Amino acid sequence: MDKTIDIEEYKQRWALILSYDGSRFFGWQKQADGVLTAQEALEQAIGNIAGEPINVIAAGRTDTGVHASAQVVHFDALVKRPPQAWVRGVNTYLPQGLAVLQAIAVDSCFHARFDATGRRYRYVLQSSAVRSPLLIGKVGWTHNVLDMSAMKDAVTCLVGEHDFSSFRASQCQAKSPVKTLYSAKLSGRPSLMMLDLHGNAFLHHMVRNIVGALVYVGSGRLTVRQFKDLIAEKSRMKAPPTFMPDGLYLTGVDYPDKWGVKTPSIPDWLWSV
Repeated sequence: MDKTIDIEEYKQRWALILSYDGSRFFGWQKQADGVLTAQEALEQAIGNIAGEPINVIAAGRTDTGVHASAQVVHFDALVKRPPQAWVRGVNTYLPQGLAVLQAIAVDSCFHARFDATGRRYRYVLQSSAVRSPLLIGKVGWTHNVLDMSAMKDAVTCLVGEHDFSSFRASQCQAKSPVKTLYSAKLSGRPSLMMLDLHGNAFLHHMVRNIVGALVYVGSGRLTVRQFKDLIAEKSRMKAPPTFMPDGLYLTGVDYPDKWGVKTPSIPDWLWSV
């Protein structure tokens, strides 16, 4: 009697840690019109090594202009390859601005998105009368002189579980606007500051909308009390505009230890202080 072969049993699931320059792609997610996205470029490159079409699932989607120092994806492949084939081999087929940093063989149940328990973002903001041409596309910018002390006070209001509707894009598809920020920290100096956010999940444009409101606080257009009230209002209509994507980086994704997937620390080149 013939036995039906289940090819799924022969597939190996891999997790990849990636870094990319978001200004070179039309966002992360593959699009129907054929424009270059990070997902499209990665799937084609992996497919060249695997010898079969590959679909990847990411821990989170990033918009056009948003960067990643440590994105995580997973995919399944029938072909057997050593980890370096999925790193050095895939990288030979990738366009400039996208690279695989690490490949990890994982259990077939691992899911890059649904198994993530936390995500980390950094927004780098320059405040100067003239925008540095060397930092365009890499950091956000405002010409306003910013009160960093007031901004730090406002940042403390973000920690904890909140309904972040005031910082939610209208096209956001999240089931709930309630998210938990484990930590929020503003560091650096007024001319070049870093906002680090660590939470269980983020809404569409949430970080950029928070930055837009913080710039209002720093420039005196919002008080710290008004910033706190803005969160309580739960209304995007009353919030400042979405800030530019240039300075936003996905810097890490958290997973339970059992999966063996650990993203690296924020690299020194990302304006660490």
